[in-house]
Amino acid sequence: MTTHTAPAPTTRTDQQVPLQLKLAAAWTTFMCLYIYVDVLGLYKPGAVEGILKGKVFTFDITQTFMVSALAASAVPMMMILLSTVLPPRANRVTNLVVATLLIPWMGFNLVGGEWLAYYGLGFALEMVALAFILRSAWNWPRTPAIPSLNR
Repeated sequence: MTTHTAPAPTTRTDQQVPLQLKLAAAWTTFMCLYIYVDVLGLYKPGAVEGILKGKVFTFDITQTFMVSALAASAVPMMMILLSTVLPPRANRVTNLVVATLLIPWMGFNLVGGEWLAYYGLGFALEMVALAFILRSAWNWPRTPAIPSLNR
């Protein structure tokens, strides 16, 4: 004869996600928003016509413009990588500096926009990601320089 016993109740555990991975995820979120705001902006009437005439907003499409656009996009892209590979002190400082510098840059991108609701939402969502990055980096957990002092 076989007896069945009820399985023991279980609870879900909260798996701790390393801070570096959280930062990389936040930078990935920011990067997707940054790209999608621009890509979806191509659907705005007149955007493609302007590009075909060699203009983006008021800027001529030149090699300098393209290098600048790539460099601006490369910063948050590289932060995805740097957030996972830099040592803690450099990681914290780099995240604080770069996120802080990107706030006015994103605001500059908002200036002069005709569709303030669309670009404003993109800006607000980017600010949420940058605020998370700043808060996380600012509150980076400290460990004692001498492990024996942790007792």
